[in-house]
Amino acid sequence: MAFTPVTLCPGQNVEPMADGRMLGHLPYAEANPADLVTIPGDFGVGRPCVMHRDAAAAMSQLLAAADLVPAVKGKLRGISCFRTIERQRSIFCSQIGPKKRCANAAERAKSSGPPGYSEHATGYALDFAIRPLTKGCGDVSDCIARTAPGKWLLQHAPEFGFELSFPAGNAQGVTWEPWHWRWVGTSAAAPGAATARALFTTARTRFPALPGIRDAVVPPEWQKAIAPTPTASPTPVWPKP
Repeated sequence: MAFTPVTLCPGQNVEPMADGRMLGHLPYAEANPADLVTIPGDFGVGRPCVMHRDAAAAMSQLLAAADLVPAVKGKLRGISCFRTIERQRSIFCSQIGPKKRCANAAERAKSSGPPGYSEHATGYALDFAIRPLTKGCGDVSDCIARTAPGKWLLQHAPEFGFELSFPAGNAQGVTWEPWHWRWVGTSAAAPGAATARALFTTARTRFPALPGIRDAVVPPEWQKAIAPTPTASPTPVWPKP
């Protein structure tokens, strides 16, 4: 059965896949602006990091816990968070063409979702960056997984409801992205998690995240970090990541 081609970029007319995907990517609608908030402080790189309010609450908890680890403290940033579909189009199409990184939309889709097919539009996904930059390791590079902050994310981000959307060798054909995480809550009962999980049902069922969420339980030491008590207590000594 033939499907009507969609113009993703000038000169890039692509037919959707039979299951509704576009070049391997699942479709996502744009978040309601009323549900979006800005992560406070200097977390955003270049521009404010805007996320769905439920994901933003979890992000604040994650950052509080990360700041208790000397090798990670203050180094995690958000280089790209919520994106409108039109901004996604600009990002996707800007790297296609002569003398550009990619010759066509299919090649570009290996490292970026086409407009209308990016998790960033939901407000639940973000790309992490590290500041200051590690020598020899730029932004949106898989070398982030070898840095202390990157290792910490791989080990602990699920404890705050975040899972890695595109693990190595994923069936969607997207490159390994250890910087790209989506929020689905630590359990289905977590505030806002049911809505997030509904959006990502197909992705989580057909293309499981790794590391993913298995209704994670936040360890007691992290609970102290994200919900401090009025009583003063010694700062715990964290293991190196």
